[in-house]
Amino acid sequence: MTIQSAFTFITGAVGDIYDEREAANIAHIVLEHITGFGKLDRIIHKEQQLTPAQLETLKSAISALQRLEPIQYITGTAWFYGLEFNVSPAVLIPRPETEELADWVVKDAGDKPGLHILDIGTGSGCIPISIKSALPGAIVAGLDVSEAAVEVARGNATKLKQDVTFKVINALNPDEVATLDKQDIIVSNPPYITQKEQTDMQQQVWGFEPSIALFVPDTDALLFYRHIAILAMEKLNKGGLLYFEINEAYGQEVVELLRGLGFENIELKQDFFGKDRMIKAAVPAA
Repeated sequence: MTIQSAFTFITGAVGDIYDEREAANIAHIVLEHITGFGKLDRIIHKEQQLTPAQLETLKSAISALQRLEPIQYITGTAWFYGLEFNVSPAVLIPRPETEELADWVVKDAGDKPGLHILDIGTGSGCIPISIKSALPGAIVAGLDVSEAAVEVARGNATKLKQDVTFKVINALNPDEVATLDKQDIIVSNPPYITQKEQTDMQQQVWGFEPSIALFVPDTDALLFYRHIAILAMEKLNKGGLLYFEINEAYGQEVVELLRGLGFENIELKQDFFGKDRMIKAAVPAA
């Protein structure tokens, strides 16, 4: 099978699952993963035959795609903020709206050296590693309750040559978070999808990505926001900033939660789809 015919084979195999544009994009990702060729090289070498080993990898990838496994888990990588991260089913797949959150932090922080920045619920480490890459003078850390996630994050920090510290800490455990240092910025993309919302999600998400990083009880949709905000009020320096990615359905509720806890200058921000997806709030400066 040639590279060109493999492209047609992949798009046909997933055509009942994805629309034409997405199927083509997946085919490009799979073929780059298998051959190591970018798009231009694949055009130049379109008549090149796949090796037996490459054919086996292709068949395995198609089987996984037909089981609705996300392409990022198949290739083991995902791009975020211009960096290629390793991912596994132990961590969420980084998403564009979370890039907006990281970018908000980076732009607000500017080039002030020595800022202490903490990411809570770090997963793959994409947020703190990206921030550290953009703000080399910052002192950046991430924490997660999952040992497997922290292992992935540490691997990404090593791979991308970024000095970020990662710890296994349960943000809901007062004894564990008591050990944390003071921070200038805390950022978090915590679990925020209620169980009842699962029916509206693609199976590629709820069937493969870690539920511990996705879901909160229907009875307490603001569980993580409340605990992290209380933690932030204690651990942020005066004038320190808290950033959240949020469930678009609970924007005003999170605003009221933060206001009730004493935060100031609360800003609810929309993502590029026009949805309420991010919040920034400040600890009083005095």
